[in-house]
Amino acid sequence: MTLYALLLFIHLAGVVLWVGGMFFAYVCLRPTAAEALEPPLRLRLWQGVFRRFFVWVWIAVIGILLSGFAMLGHMGFAAAPKHLHAMAGGGVVMAAIFVYVFAAPYQALSRAVAAQDWAAGGAALARIRRAVHANLWLGILVIVIATVGRALT
Repeated sequence: MTLYALLLFIHLAGVVLWVGGMFFAYVCLRPTAAEALEPPLRLRLWQGVFRRFFVWVWIAVIGILLSGFAMLGHMGFAAAPKHLHAMAGGGVVMAAIFVYVFAAPYQALSRAVAAQDWAAGGAALARIRRAVHANLWLGILVIVIATVGRALT
């Protein structure tokens, strides 16, 4: 296996984990949890889901960024097609949104669940939901740019 193939695998595996996880959480788990669970249980569920999922997202984000920039560097930043620069820019924005979610609303959710402050937990979860919604659509857009842009070059 070449170094480029290994980097591409790390990159794609990270994207599948992260964007696929956001899709599952937003489209499948969120509405089901809202229908089936009262707020205290729902907030405890989400805090536990995020505690586990965010470990994997950190690994994915670091892997995606390192592998992506390594592949860009290998081909030469100036020589890289424009769609790869757009993909990199989108990835950096997505990573920044994730860092915000982890550092602010997720920490607020964890504190609220520990204190059994369900109103504060609901507000934090709403901020996470909006950020994940934005990041999910941005992730889909980046995938479109990566695939369609490649086909157009």
